[in-house]
Amino acid sequence: MQNQQYSSCVEACNDCADACDMCAGACLSENNVQGMARCISLTVDCAQICRLAAGVMARGGEAAKALCEACAAVCDLCADECSKHQEEHCKACADACRRCAAECRQMAAA
Repeated sequence: MQNQQYSSCVEACNDCADACDMCAGACLSENNVQGMARCISLTVDCAQICRLAAGVMARGGEAAKALCEACAAVCDLCADECSKHQEEHCKACADACRRCAAECRQMAAA
């Protein structure tokens, strides 16, 4: 059971991690994989930090705020990169990253 005070942020982080994983997988099957290299790299990094932040929040760990600040920054990078591409999976990922960044900033400021 997750720490209830962080529940919306945990959910946003998990949703973002899933969207990033889907985006990375879809980018790997694009015709121009080399052109998607930065997108793939950032989505993998973003998924990992989102899952780490969600886990720490679920445990009520004292590093949660610091991790959420870092998670928001990585989500911003990922959203900016995904926004450069026209693929639907990239657009969905960018949206999930923006939601996650907003939730993480709100949580870190609380």
